[in-house]
Amino acid sequence: MNTFRFATFAAWSVLALFGAGPGAIPASGGEPFPSRQLTYIICFDPGGQSDRVARQQQPLLEKEFGQNVVIEYKIGDGGAHGWSELVKSRPDGHTFAGFNIPHVILQPLQKDVGYRTGQINPVVIFHSTPLALAVPVDSPHKTLRELIDFAKRNPGAVTIGGSGSFSGYHIAVHRLQSLTGTRLTYVPFTGSAPQMTAFLGGHLTAIMAASDDVTRFRDKMRVLGFATGKPFFKFPRYPTFRSQGIDLVEGVDRGVAVPPDTPPDALRKIESAFLSIVKSREFRDGQMKDGFIPLAMGHEESLAYMNEKTRAYTKIAAGLKK
Repeated sequence: MNTFRFATFAAWSVLALFGAGPGAIPASGGEPFPSRQLTYIICFDPGGQSDRVARQQQPLLEKEFGQNVVIEYKIGDGGAHGWSELVKSRPDGHTFAGFNIPHVILQPLQKDVGYRTGQINPVVIFHSTPLALAVPVDSPHKTLRELIDFAKRNPGAVTIGGSGSFSGYHIAVHRLQSLTGTRLTYVPFTGSAPQMTAFLGGHLTAIMAASDDVTRFRDKMRVLGFATGKPFFKFPRYPTFRSQGIDLVEGVDRGVAVPPDTPPDALRKIESAFLSIVKSREFRDGQMKDGFIPLAMGHEESLAYMNEKTRAYTKIAAGLKK
């Protein structure tokens, strides 16, 4: 074999070995991206908001990337277990995780959780989930005022379930307690699925519910107040906290992040894939039908938003119990 033919054969052998196709983008170090199966880490229980949205995105991501995308659950510590695993993952773009604001901000402010907020490298933020306080449909508490009055007469007796500790749900209950001069008992769950199971089973006085759970279980609950600045578009007749004299606005934003030091070219390709999905009419309409507020923030916008929220929540969380 002459020198030219050998060099050509060697070059094609390397391309075949690493699976470089026409759509692959070489990442830092020369490895094309994506060159193999991708892992999408979900930090909460199956059946919750993070899982359901990831399952909707999964086949669309496989089409965008031309590779299998595997959902991997890393559950525990209000999402912190999964995010600590994310920041330790190989930063080559093949691993990314769903993340929640304010969870990734609040948790490192309270204790060592295995990651710092600045290590969560956001790629996109794709939706927002307003929160609402709800009681069972047969609850003796017909209004927010009745529940608050009961809580004042019985400190600690009102149990309110939520997803995770040092999370958006937790901070909403903490702020409600501060704004009303009550002592409430917050009960954390590993995700919204077990939270709803406990609530529907009659084991809680109330829940701080995500807007999609209000949408799915509206016939089984009575909403006492939405933590939105104006009436929520799905349920314009439901009262807000503000309309009842309590200045509580709170929600959970969700997106996808990669490990720190992920190569810019890989990050851009992940960003492009997710933005293509979340900007589609079909996906946005589905999100609104499910009770989410669709967003489409790219990397730079998401990073600026996280920095803004970090400054705000650092002040708000000062009195949160550790």
